[in-house]
Amino acid sequence: MLTKRIIPCLDIKNGRTVKGVNFENLRDAGDPVELASRYSREGADELVFLDITATKEKRKTLIGLVERIAAEIEIPFTVGGGIGSVEEMGDILRAGADKVSLNSAIVQNPDLIRHSSDRFGSQAVVAAIDARATGNSWEVYVKGGSEPTGLDAIEWARRVEMLGAGEILLTSMDRDGTKSGFDLELLQRTNTVTTIPIIASGGAGTIGHCIDAIRSGKADAVLAASIFHFREIEISELKSEMKKAGIPVRI
Repeated sequence: MLTKRIIPCLDIKNGRTVKGVNFENLRDAGDPVELASRYSREGADELVFLDITATKEKRKTLIGLVERIAAEIEIPFTVGGGIGSVEEMGDILRAGADKVSLNSAIVQNPDLIRHSSDRFGSQAVVAAIDARATGNSWEVYVKGGSEPTGLDAIEWARRVEMLGAGEILLTSMDRDGTKSGFDLELLQRTNTVTTIPIIASGGAGTIGHCIDAIRSGKADAVLAASIFHFREIEISELKSEMKKAGIPVRI
């Protein structure tokens, strides 16, 4: 079994790290450069940076902040938000990111996945899917979770892999910030139609939730924000308990 990853997430608004519930009621969580440096030192496997209002505000990702964070860390770094072209993706990678997360832009132009993968390799292309439950299915939302698309999230996950995405960042909007646990059914259903790694996002509140996401949800990585930002759970503690549970992790 491949090593499972722990990934803190920096949701950025106005240059600060923020965290909300169900994509709303944002509160300040600290300086992103300081948090990134701390997570790199404390054993995070990767880091995700999402400029959560860039697409909605029709502007580009904060490249200067990306450069400052990249200079402070020694772990793989994924950046998303407001990236709408192969050229903009190149700018982000040159600024120090290892991967780029694409969401709204690939719903509007799915071929962007193929073009990006051809240019930079599939390992650099992360398809971010923000999904909200609608009865027995899940609908894809874009623009920071503010706009429904009518797309079925499971079918969209299958399609982004076919187009060349190397990884999926799968966020349950219903669980986001609630600390009530990951949407295991969403993870399981997505895993039945894809073979690329899936990062579970939305709902982390306890160590048990993270273990469940990997064991039951079959996730390849767990992403969390507030439990790390506010030191409710230490990364070293989480990894130790995961190892005790028989999950391979990098210590």
